[in-house]
Amino acid sequence: MTRHLPLRPNIDDGIDRKVLTQLRARFMRVNHGRQLRAMQALSTRQQRVLTLLPLLFHVNHPLLPGYVSAQTPAGLSGYEPSAELLAEAQRLTRSFAYKPARGPAPTPIHGLFLMGSLGTVAQAEQSDMDLWVCHASDLTAAARDELRRKCELLQSWASTQGTEAHFFLIDPQRFRAGEREAQLTSDDCGTTQHFLLLDEFYRTAIWLGGRTPLWWLVPAVDEHRYEQFTATLLSKRFVREEDVIDFGHLAHVPSGEFIGAGMWQLFKGIESPYKSALKLSLTEVYASEHPRVECLSLRFKQSVYDGQLDLDELDPYVLIYRRLEEYLVARGEPERLELMRRCLYLKVNKKVSKPPRNRAKSWQRLLLERLTAEWGWGERQLVMLDSRSQWKVRQVSAERRALVNELNYSYRFLTQFARSQTDDAAPDNRELAVLGRRLYAAFERRAGKVEFINPGIAPDLGEDTLTLVHCPTPKGERWALFNGSLGPQEWLDFAPLRQARSLIELLAWAHRNGVIDSGTHLSLHPGDSDLSEFELGHLLASLNQALPMPLDSIAESALLRARQPAQVMLLVNVGIDPLKQHSQMNVHMTSERTDPLGYSGVRENLVLTLDQITLNSWNELLVDRYDGANALLDCLTDLLNALPTHGERPSVRVHCFCRNRAAAIVERVEELVRELIAGLVSDQRQRYLLQITRRYHMLELAPGEVRHTTLDDLPALLEHLAQDRAEYNPLRLDRNVLEGEDLALILNASRPACIQVFYRLQEGEPQAQITVLDEHGAVWRTQAPFHDEASLLAPLQRFLQSLLYRRNAALTLESPQAPLEIVYQQLQPAAPLRAQRLELRPAPLTQVSQPFYDVQAIVEPGSGQRAYISLYCNHREFSELEYGDSLFSNVARHILALRSEAERYPCYITDLDLSALLGDRQPSVVHYLRYKASLEEALNNALRAL
Repeated sequence: MTRHLPLRPNIDDGIDRKVLTQLRARFMRVNHGRQLRAMQALSTRQQRVLTLLPLLFHVNHPLLPGYVSAQTPAGLSGYEPSAELLAEAQRLTRSFAYKPARGPAPTPIHGLFLMGSLGTVAQAEQSDMDLWVCHASDLTAAARDELRRKCELLQSWASTQGTEAHFFLIDPQRFRAGEREAQLTSDDCGTTQHFLLLDEFYRTAIWLGGRTPLWWLVPAVDEHRYEQFTATLLSKRFVREEDVIDFGHLAHVPSGEFIGAGMWQLFKGIESPYKSALKLSLTEVYASEHPRVECLSLRFKQSVYDGQLDLDELDPYVLIYRRLEEYLVARGEPERLELMRRCLYLKVNKKVSKPPRNRAKSWQRLLLERLTAEWGWGERQLVMLDSRSQWKVRQVSAERRALVNELNYSYRFLTQFARSQTDDAAPDNRELAVLGRRLYAAFERRAGKVEFINPGIAPDLGEDTLTLVHCPTPKGERWALFNGSLGPQEWLDFAPLRQARSLIELLAWAHRNGVIDSGTHLSLHPGDSDLSEFELGHLLASLNQALPMPLDSIAESALLRARQPAQVMLLVNVGIDPLKQHSQMNVHMTSERTDPLGYSGVRENLVLTLDQITLNSWNELLVDRYDGANALLDCLTDLLNALPTHGERPSVRVHCFCRNRAAAIVERVEELVRELIAGLVSDQRQRYLLQITRRYHMLELAPGEVRHTTLDDLPALLEHLAQDRAEYNPLRLDRNVLEGEDLALILNASRPACIQVFYRLQEGEPQAQITVLDEHGAVWRTQAPFHDEASLLAPLQRFLQSLLYRRNAALTLESPQAPLEIVYQQLQPAAPLRAQRLELRPAPLTQVSQPFYDVQAIVEPGSGQRAYISLYCNHREFSELEYGDSLFSNVARHILALRSEAERYPCYITDLDLSALLGDRQPSVVHYLRYKASLEEALNNALRAL
């Protein structure tokens, strides 16, 4: 190896032009070596593209690729094509002839540089070309447009030659000032990455033609006085201005750049962790040294000055690795260092364990062999890494842990570093929060979430053969997935790839990670479940259809909002036959009652279990299982509460593949979901009454506040409906609820701001049933003796009129409210060819033939929980203060004395004042009716006792 002495140009002692010439020659030597390495890995056609590009920017010929017009800027500074290059151009276009300019010609193209992975150990067949086309600052806007169009045409031409090329127009003067119009590489992270992009350029760029970087001629130790040094070089004519191009220096890198770069690499690392881990760790090294950061490009420059021109050690990726090795060894983090080594090895992608047979080893392979030997890697580890394309679940899961730990560590480091910086360098907190959500959505474990194990680790996790086993355990059922095709009981000797408490959780995991695909053969051992090959096949097909993989990337707009469901699948009765006993006996039930929620005469519920799969707006896949008596209600409640209050509703698909009544079950659940979601659309709270078997379920519908109450029978339902309500909420009845009950007719007739009285005469009995729906939709029902309609309804009418009179008197006249209407309707029984119906009736007259006494009750708070009651009978006062426990007996005695007849017909409260108890609160009418009924019961009991 040729030994090169260190060069130390010193501006203070005077600079030797010979030293500057030697320095430039050293950089050109390294440049030439890397250019040769880049060419070796390219195909013949790709080599032609790279070779011809300087000529294509130097001349503007109509027959050459990239020609736009005669006005397109052309002329590369200091460039003169070789005879071999001109011959290559003539092979491309035979009629092309190069005519050298006579005298000085304009050279608006100052430099052409190739940057990125070409010429590095990480160069691959699919590596693209990022080219900086540096032009004069005085180009007009029209000239720049012409040049940009030329770049687009050259990009298209390169594509026809099997080359992915990207051209970026650079105005060095504007670039040096930090002004950028667009991204400057195909892997650019935005306008905030000026210095780190320049750092990458200086250590990776290959000069193709034009002026050479002025930065080469400034020693790394003088980077802090770059402006002074370069001014001296140019003013004293050590170098000519037309020979150099100035992109600026790297004496100081703002902390905000490390934050921005780290955020960008973390964002990319979520899908391609190997590719980003090296750059993430380098960003960490830089940030940990801030503000005295020694960029890698400065180490690269110092090595050239020191005469260390070994291309292997100057390779940009080797430079990164050496810096990370130094950092992680000093910190005592061998596990992270091993991960960085794997990242570099897999990035290079040369399989050291499988040397080429028919050709010589490439320089990349030789370098990688030297590095892996240095790391002490054995044959076993090399074979394992080289077989990454065949990695399956076990290897991928182990590697994922290391990668996720690294990404999470980088995020914590980045967040802590950002908080430690001053306000002007701090990043946008929103961006950090969005990035944190991306990491959380991609990698965080939580209950019900399906873990994604393959973020760019292996190309395909699909298995050829798997065995699916159902095996009950003391703590409940278990489903397990095994490699290979295992016979009965064979699986007991193997560890499962994955196991779960529910089949859908297991299938969703396999689908999300591509473990089961179209080519997988599944052996099924259903155990004591009812799962069949038919149902399993349809379950997998439904997953493929509803949730095609891979998922699209998450938009930032979605991460700015709370996660919400995007797609929902409801799978009913997975692995369960709801009519199993009948199936086993080969008996088919026939009944007019076909509702799956109340099937046949015994009202069986055929919806036994539900598995809900949710893909949310953060691309998280979640699985929830519901079973037990209230499985359907619990599932629907959670589903409705998860719906967004505004914006687009998720699509909800229902599937059922069980043996019996599957289509009817799907139709019924879909109908129910539609109706309940429709009930959430309006801003007004609504209620929905549903019947499953013989039980009633009341769902309170309000966005984010859906809940359900189970009521065992009709009396329990009536008691629930009688509860006070603060406002009117519409009540919708499911189509099969309260079948044959007159309550269904009454509830469907409910309307706000109205007191509705319904009565039904019981044929052949001296009894009538009275039901009141008040202005808030609360229900009160009672049985009353019946003589005629007037005597039945008049006491209630008198009470309601007194109540409304008292309520209206309490209202302010400044804000009058419409008075409540009292409506009477009679329930007419069903008749042949006619269903039960309601008939509107006039309000009863309050003056009737029977004697009527005004009985007013006033209730006031007493001591503790007790209330004091005062009764006024025809304006005579009876109070507990006077009569104590015998209050009702004395009132009854007084009423009997006033009656002219001996018949002891009921006594009614005609007015009730609760203002002392309620204060400003104004309950609905049913509250007064319940109080009235309790007082009347006490009074009439006293009447009967006399």
